[in-house]
Amino acid sequence: MITKSELDEIREYLRKAENPLFFFDDDQDGLCSYLLLKKYIDKGKGVVVKAEPILSEKLLHKVKEISPDYIFVLDIPEITQEFVDSVNVPIIWLDHHEIYDIKGVHYYNSRVHNPKDNRPTSYWAYKITNQNMWISAIGVISDWYIPEFVKEFEASYPNILPKNAKDPAEIMYESKFGKLTRLFSLLLKGKTSDVNKSISILSKIESPIELLNQETSKAKYLFKRVKKLEEEYQKVLEYCLKQKSKDKVLVITYPITKTSFTSEISNELMYKNKNKVIIVARESNDRIKLSIRSQKIKVTEALRKAIEGLDGYGGGHDLACGGNISKEDFPEFLEKFKSLLN
Repeated sequence: MITKSELDEIREYLRKAENPLFFFDDDQDGLCSYLLLKKYIDKGKGVVVKAEPILSEKLLHKVKEISPDYIFVLDIPEITQEFVDSVNVPIIWLDHHEIYDIKGVHYYNSRVHNPKDNRPTSYWAYKITNQNMWISAIGVISDWYIPEFVKEFEASYPNILPKNAKDPAEIMYESKFGKLTRLFSLLLKGKTSDVNKSISILSKIESPIELLNQETSKAKYLFKRVKKLEEEYQKVLEYCLKQKSKDKVLVITYPITKTSFTSEISNELMYKNKNKVIIVARESNDRIKLSIRSQKIKVTEALRKAIEGLDGYGGGHDLACGGNISKEDFPEFLEKFKSLLN
């Protein structure tokens, strides 16, 4: 867990910040973590880290452009030492992935005190801010965790969640709440300018009811913006659902599309194929982007071992991880990965 004193420390950094810069992961957990902290202090700028789950020197231009007095890093598994050494303001890193050793940052990770505690970053962001529980619920449940405050959410917003909700997948794919998790995911797709505009509008939404019922022009805009993305997603999903495998590993390489849906597709396929290990692959510029899921088998260690010595990288949670590998090395990776599951 992250201790009360550590949460107090992060809260104090937020209060001191006059021009903070937030770097956050490009999924619902990262987005919701940013929204929670941003709404809490109503200051600063956010940058989605999209190309790879690493905060590297490639993004130093954003630091120079914004000249922040504090940098907050949310739900990003890795920061390069080169990035840290090139920055002369405090870096506050809030995460829940595997512990990463780096010098020069204020590091807060629930696994430091308990290696098995991987509660999502948006869970801890809510513990820091103690407001906008609905935003935290979207981030946390999208990251496959049911928070203890789910009962309070149900009482505050009836008929959005299934009764006695215990399964994140059931919530995401069989309830109104799932429309919210999908919306938050799809809003991170597309042109950077469109994504930034959507996030800015999203930060002004006051409740899940406002969104679901499209009660305001802001809510209507957000749903209108993702309509074409949803249609594109459904076409890819339809193709992927037709693919079958007699193996315990279902590997799907879907056709090149304008938008990447590897993570979203792999999650939904896992829900519909509970006894399979799911690998969804998307080719782009001689690279293969991977998203791997399982409900029972720990896949991250197998991913790391299989990728050793190859042109690629990867990591994540025990049952959900991702990676990127050269097209040339992909067949060898698959063979090694499957053998490691036996």
